[in-house]
Amino acid sequence: MTVAELLVKCLEEEGVHYIFGVPGEENLAFMDALLESDIEFIVTRHETGAAFMAGMIGRLTGRPGVCLSTLGPGATNMLTGVADANMDRSPLVAITAQASMNRQHKESHQTYNLVGLYRPVTKWNASIRAKEITAEVVRKAFNVATSEKPGATHIELPEDVASMEIDGSPLDPSYELPNLIVARDETIDKAAKLINEANRPLILCGNGVTRDLADKEIQAFAEKTQTPVTETFMGKGAMPWKNPLCLMTAGVPGRDYIDCAFEYADLIITIGFDMAEYPPMKWNKEERPILHIDSLEAETDMHYPVRLNVVGDVSENLRRITEKVGKRRKIDPYYAKLRERMEEDVHQHDQDESFPVKPQRIISDLQAVLSKEDIVLSDVGAHKVWMGRMYHADEPNTCLISNGLASMGYALPGAIAAKIVNPDRKVVAVVGDGALQMTGMELETAVRLQLPIVILLWRDSGYGLIEWKQEAEYGRPSNIKFGNPDFIAWAKSYGAEAFRVEKTKDLVPFLEKAVKLKGPVLIDCPVDYEENLKLTESMKAMKC
Repeated sequence: MTVAELLVKCLEEEGVHYIFGVPGEENLAFMDALLESDIEFIVTRHETGAAFMAGMIGRLTGRPGVCLSTLGPGATNMLTGVADANMDRSPLVAITAQASMNRQHKESHQTYNLVGLYRPVTKWNASIRAKEITAEVVRKAFNVATSEKPGATHIELPEDVASMEIDGSPLDPSYELPNLIVARDETIDKAAKLINEANRPLILCGNGVTRDLADKEIQAFAEKTQTPVTETFMGKGAMPWKNPLCLMTAGVPGRDYIDCAFEYADLIITIGFDMAEYPPMKWNKEERPILHIDSLEAETDMHYPVRLNVVGDVSENLRRITEKVGKRRKIDPYYAKLRERMEEDVHQHDQDESFPVKPQRIISDLQAVLSKEDIVLSDVGAHKVWMGRMYHADEPNTCLISNGLASMGYALPGAIAAKIVNPDRKVVAVVGDGALQMTGMELETAVRLQLPIVILLWRDSGYGLIEWKQEAEYGRPSNIKFGNPDFIAWAKSYGAEAFRVEKTKDLVPFLEKAVKLKGPVLIDCPVDYEENLKLTESMKAMKC
């Protein structure tokens, strides 16, 4: 048996079903070994897309997704997607080929120090430079990727090592993750005391809530204490929008309604919160006291004055705190009134027939067609701000937004992986024309796999989010316009179906038809981004 064959057996033992990637000369032995395996290798059109897909597998399953590249440009291409998974706390194992050991000490074709290159964007990485360590390296890569907080790891396999003969076997893995610690009783008592003494507490849910599926515990705690809940972009689904305790998503640039709630609160209870997503200086300038409930202690930040860390299993610690806190009869009237204002805002443009289509109307129509268990992925751009603000998820992991590294091009590859994981749910990728052209080649992958995903394109022929910020900051745009192909012809050339929205009332029928088709569908929808600056102006005029 070769090292490459042992590596494949180790991946099988870890429960890997898919590997996403692009084959190359230096991973020939690994690719040949896969032919004898039940693992399905999914050829992608670019290594960045492969990493986005693997990251989405990790995010939705809790088990590391796996991506593969060759050395040199293949490995550098894959780096962005690996970094994205790491900052989004999605477990992933990246495997890169490397030059043979006998040419790593000198200048050599396509050779970079990949362990050094990947180290800043992963939790741990190593090179298999001795054949005897193969099984240990794989086991550690998977173990570290899934431990709190989850993220990316990286394995480098030199070409000559991959072909070496070895007599070995995989280490026995366990997907029964180690039980997280629970807080001491005295810590739970202190947390309950802080909450009971607060007059106007507010809950901020982050990525850790949806990752650990602590939504039911959040809801029970909020109901008992009548504490309103806001969510970060990656915490969406912690509290259903229909619940009157649910406030609008936090994290939109500018002064939104939720900023009034932060300013009113006398205690902010953060649960599963990650600073990489939403810096405290943007929402806690007055340094309200923080009760931090998460798997790890809080990061140090002058705008994040932690009164108490409740560290460990989020669900279990929340359950224990809920038992200890006092029951409140009703939500604070100020928060209730703020919720009413949010509801009016959300439904303001539900019936707007103007064209191009307003962002608010696109979201309203999309929400009307999908069920609460269906999955929407938002790429990065102006549409991400609108989706984050106005698309209301009723369950965790049904509105997926990359908001750590926040890489453009994430949604289409992510939708492919989301459909693989959830074949019975409708999956929609919301993309801008800037983001789509960054990983749009993966449409061929979706067609080849016959995956019925919908790509809802918000077309404005420019980098709309950057223009929005330029106009707000300097009063004029700078170098943000570009040309586009005929997206209908482009999609059909890959073998996908495609529709173009030419009047606003077309969108719902197109969406209803698209979600019933058996393969990928693109809907080209012109968007009215004049609403961007209108939102900015309304935020500036907002009074609490």
